[in-house]
Amino acid sequence: MHDLHVYQYLLIGVVFIWSGFVRSGLGFGGAVLSLPFLLLIVNDPLVFLPLIAVHLLVFASLTIVLNNRRQPAVAAGLTGSSGVDAALMAQRDSPHGATVDWPYLWKILGIMIVPKIIGVLGLITLPPQIMSIIIFCIVTAYAVSYILDRPFKSNSPVLDTLFLMFGGYISGTSLIGAPLIVAVVAQHLDKAQLRDTLYALWIILVSIKIAAFIWAGVEMQLIHHMWLLPCAGVGHVIGLRFHQHMIRAETKVFFRWLGSVLLLVSAIGLWNVLSG
Repeated sequence: MHDLHVYQYLLIGVVFIWSGFVRSGLGFGGAVLSLPFLLLIVNDPLVFLPLIAVHLLVFASLTIVLNNRRQPAVAAGLTGSSGVDAALMAQRDSPHGATVDWPYLWKILGIMIVPKIIGVLGLITLPPQIMSIIIFCIVTAYAVSYILDRPFKSNSPVLDTLFLMFGGYISGTSLIGAPLIVAVVAQHLDKAQLRDTLYALWIILVSIKIAAFIWAGVEMQLIHHMWLLPCAGVGHVIGLRFHQHMIRAETKVFFRWLGSVLLLVSAIGLWNVLSG
């Protein structure tokens, strides 16, 4: 990521603020809702995916650690007045969702791991233009589902497995498999557990991807973490506040607008790639 204009660096910084906001506010989507914008600035997924991967690893780990440190303090404060039941209720109803459902996490990871590795190998071997087309097409499908208020849903164990396998593969290629994965996980976890369980899953999946990047000699853009990590940090803090409202409210209008913007961006991106 060299020889860019000043306005391009500014735009990249803004997109990473947005990425941090989405990631902490929703618990997913930091890549799928920011990568299309980044590819309009520099049309090469391998420039941005190492940056997004490291940011996800840092902020997901930080959020889980802070939430699990906060929970015992909340529970202890209530135990003195209401006993063990109050402590358990504090853990269950905590708006921070600090609980990670590890048994369920290992179960779905076993389904996703092989497609994930296949996707990582595909990302490393496919030309950037082909990967950009694939990413924009996937984002277009997500955008249409948001606009029509028809999110991906699974209603059977077979469909659960297919969604997880395809989500793992897409996560391996471009880190944007979250909507398919969430379509399954959200139906099996309590809302208070969902975000941190997803964060734990992203940490594992992203660690695999970063290891593959290093093994393949992909440029990790380390110097750009010096200014993009603070940008993502600003968005992360804002998103943490937004998350308190998200777990209590429906956000159909927000996702319709978001879907419309993503559809427009993906259409422009596909046009640029195909016409180039």
